[in-house]
Amino acid sequence: MSKQVDPAKSVSRTLKKRTGTTSDTIYAHIFDAILEHRLAPGTKLSEEALGEIFGVSRTIIRRELSQLAHEGVVSIRPNRGAMVASPTVEEARQILYARRLVERAITELAVQHATEKQLDALREMVVEEQKCFAQGDRGAGIRLSGEFHLKLAETANNTPFIGFQRSLVSQTSLIIAQYEKGTRSHCSFDEHNELLDAISARDTEKAVSLMMHHMDHIDAKLDFDEEGASDDLHVVFSHLGLGKKNTTVKE
Repeated sequence: MSKQVDPAKSVSRTLKKRTGTTSDTIYAHIFDAILEHRLAPGTKLSEEALGEIFGVSRTIIRRELSQLAHEGVVSIRPNRGAMVASPTVEEARQILYARRLVERAITELAVQHATEKQLDALREMVVEEQKCFAQGDRGAGIRLSGEFHLKLAETANNTPFIGFQRSLVSQTSLIIAQYEKGTRSHCSFDEHNELLDAISARDTEKAVSLMMHHMDHIDAKLDFDEEGASDDLHVVFSHLGLGKKNTTVKE
């Protein structure tokens, strides 16, 4: 059974700097490789190979894969182990529908509860998101776009919604990485700024309308067609400079 994690703490895990080989950063590296489509859907996530890459025990890897499975981006099957989730078209549509309902409620609550300090922090995230896309780092841009919505959920002042959003954003980001064509334009940072302006103005109707338009924009870019990436774990994480030189971390 996977461990229970406080939703707010779970959100903060992927906002940490991606360096080192501690438990949190191993989780973040695997999470990023999946969401940035460097790991192909259906790729087997070998505990042995990942333990060698990050220089930690299989127990630590198993724990992190369990948490990723809890969030819907990894599948763990009896006698087959862990693999990157690969949502079907029907599963993708169901996830996106659920996401719409949660986003509407979060937006309504954010209008009521978000502080200007929280909104300023979200605007800073939008700037970073824009920089990533401008520099051609589409994967990091997708990740930051998802993290924007996680932080927005925190402003709603409703703990259950943070947990719902965590799972839905993770799965939506996987769907985008799997099904959105990289040649298409990405303007979510403009939509994010407009949404923050409406929330700051305490205009619930406009904020909800903008959020639903944002969801429409995500749907319109999905063609449920292209696949790619690599199934070689050592290739995917080679940029980290980790592997056999690391000393195994004991549990």
